[in-house]
Amino acid sequence: METIQRIQPSTTFAIPGIKAATRVGDLLFVSGQVPLGPTGELVGVGNFRAQAEQVFANLAAVLEEGGSGFDRIVKVTVFFTDITRDLPAFREVRDRYIAAEHATASSAVQVAKLFHPSVLLEVEAVAVCA
Repeated sequence: METIQRIQPSTTFAIPGIKAATRVGDLLFVSGQVPLGPTGELVGVGNFRAQAEQVFANLAAVLEEGGSGFDRIVKVTVFFTDITRDLPAFREVRDRYIAAEHATASSAVQVAKLFHPSVLLEVEAVAVCA
């Protein structure tokens, strides 16, 4: 039986009742990362690029804490509130973190809203651990 490890980096805000990731064997399942700073403040209100930067900073911390990295992601799911407007900026930010040679399976979905009306995106991932 595989051990289940719950991951919560000290550098990311801990949402009550949710862990940033769960590791089972060599797989890391990363919860949807949103643009919350380390103390829970919403970053980049009205600024998609700033929110995307915070989301990827959070994702980096979770991957590292879980024993993985951007080059080990096997699936990404992105939730947008306005995919037409924000997809180009998302791709620019993503491409700085996930190199073209490590491109991964991906889904992009537009939703009516996320957990807070000022949140413009959420990114979840599955990665292989080293």
